[in-house]
Order: sequence, then C-alpha cells, then structure tokens
Amino acid sequence: MNLYEHTIIARQDTSPAELKQLTEKYSKIVEKNDGEIIKTENWGLINLSYLIKKNRKGSYIHFKIKANGKVIEQLEKNEAIDKKLLRHLTVRVKKFDLDTNYFSKNEEIDKTDKKEKTKN
Repeated sequence: MNLYEHTIIARQDTSPAELKQLTEKYSKIVEKNDGEIIKTENWGLINLSYLIKKNRKGSYIHFKIKANGKVIEQLEKNEAIDKKLLRHLTVRVKKFDLDTNYFSKNEEIDKTDKKEKTKN
C-alpha cells in the first residue's frame, strides 16, 4: 500500500452540506476499492491564485489516503467529471504528517498578531 495526500477544490458557491456530501462520496470510493482514509481535513474557503472557471475562491478538502494506484486512478476518474469540483491533486508521500495542521496555525498566528496590535 502506498501513501497519498489528495486535495480537491470545490466551487466557491458549494454549500457546507454539499461539501460534506463530496467528502463522503470520495471517501466511499476509496473504501469501496480497498483503500483507507487516514485523515480528512476541511481547509475552508481560500483565495485562488488565478481565476478557475470564473471562480476567485475555492473550498479545499484534503485527504490522507493509504491505497494502491488503482484506487487513486478510480478517484481521479470520478473527480474529472464532477461539475462541483474545480481541481484535484494527488501527491505520493513517504510518510504522513498527522500532527501538524497548517491552516489552524495561521489562525493562531493571526490571533496573536491581533492581540499584540491591540496592546500597542
């Protein structure tokens, strides 16, 4: 079994309920093909570097998957025809970083910066 980090970007007008459905849909595809979802992270609505299909923002969902290559192939095949998604990316990794949550750190840094600014 290989380790993969897989990220999908949904359209900016996707509701939280639809995001939950997308997460469940793609988790089921992985599990149905004998893969395993190690961790799922919802990174939220983030600005895109450039317009993609007239969208300035996208909702990011990140999966850490333990599976073989056929599972990823099946997953990407389904995502390519999904009209709610803008992009998807899969990266094969040697080891998962399960402790660090990069997006919550940014919020903590922002909070500490705001506190420091209000003190000055």
